Amino acid sequence: MQSVANPLMPIPGAIDPVPVPRAVTPREDGRVDLMGLSRPQIRGALEEAGLDVKQAKLRSKQLFHWLYHRGETDFDAMTDLAKPMRGWMAERFVVGRPEVVEAQVSSDGTRKWLLRSDDGQDYEMVFIPDADRGTLCVSSQVGCTLNCRFCHTGTMRLVRNLTPGEIVGQVMLARDALGEWPKGSMASANDDEADDASQYSTDGRMLTNIVMMGMGEPLYNFDHVRDALKVVMDGDGLALSKRRITLSTSGVVPMMARAGEEIGVNLAVSLHAVTKDVRDELVPLNKKYGIEDLLQACADYPGANNARRITFEYVMIKDKNDSDADARELVRLLRQYKLPAKVNLIPFNPWPGTDYECSTPERIRRFSDIVFEGGISAPVRTPRGRDIMAACGQLKSASEKKSRAELDRLAAEKQAALG
Repeated sequence: MQSVANPLMPIPGAIDPVPVPRAVTPREDGRVDLMGLSRPQIRGALEEAGLDVKQAKLRSKQLFHWLYHRGETDFDAMTDLAKPMRGWMAERFVVGRPEVVEAQVSSDGTRKWLLRSDDGQDYEMVFIPDADRGTLCVSSQVGCTLNCRFCHTGTMRLVRNLTPGEIVGQVMLARDALGEWPKGSMASANDDEADDASQYSTDGRMLTNIVMMGMGEPLYNFDHVRDALKVVMDGDGLALSKRRITLSTSGVVPMMARAGEEIGVNLAVSLHAVTKDVRDELVPLNKKYGIEDLLQACADYPGANNARRITFEYVMIKDKNDSDADARELVRLLRQYKLPAKVNLIPFNPWPGTDYECSTPERIRRFSDIVFEGGISAPVRTPRGRDIMAACGQLKSASEKKSRAELDRLAAEKQAALG
């Protein structure tokens, strides 16, 4: 498993909004973890370990297939490699997975994993099964750069970015647990997980979609998120289409065009308010990149069209952002910028220490109706995994309750660092 040399990472400042990628800490046993590496990177690792260029090119192609298409972690099981070569690789390399600290299953079938890195940092991922799809919610940071006041994860300090291996590792672990690898290649899934996974294999609830909506702001870990998703989308490996991957941002405007050009996946924007004052409170990044700049960046997002609409996430908070006037202003703004848009209305999910309350079901329906009448799709998202704190805005690797003064102090520190 890849880890980071310096576990303490400063929050990005006003000049450079993207943290510098952290170097990967060498393993104590000296072996190199291949998880998260692209084919060129695997080839480079093989050459550095002593293989000639021709051998390294061939073996990297074989390894990439075994790692990402078949989910194999044991070199001895890679049968198209000669036995001496398998032994040579096992001495020098390892195929890692995140350590599972805790795995929970909600009453609605949602599954949440608390994971731990080699340097002792905790982060979470969530799998949400539906009748026609299975969505994995993937984390990009330990903690979070931002301080969105309605979000539990936002009350955490940013510890560090996750590496490409730790991001891809979440997808691999989920496929292990769901029994999705070709028969005979369950990788490291244990027997209980394999038995549980059979229900998904028979009723279609397998991993079909990925959303970068877990812990952290993906665009403040741009390089690692981009490199990880390119591995996930590679047709010779996990082969997940970019149309089935959604990257969510709170509005890191300078990075949005690069995300469209260099990654090309679907875009979701955490909007949550339509006026400056309210969004400044709920999503303080708005003080740096305002609503108008954000919506213009959405209008300029490469590849956005009616077939690939931008999703606007809007958490419904009682007496804060849920009025009829708010709904009408939302319609006006999206029309003004001529955005191919869909609005996901998210009932607020409570967490220990929050002062906010969820809008009533009647108020949410009324808000949805107004937006629909304005010609914009505005479905209400059904909360999932609330009983295991796996719902939107609830992810947090430690569940300690902070005082209001502590939350205010942390928010002020983050805002000062963001500029």
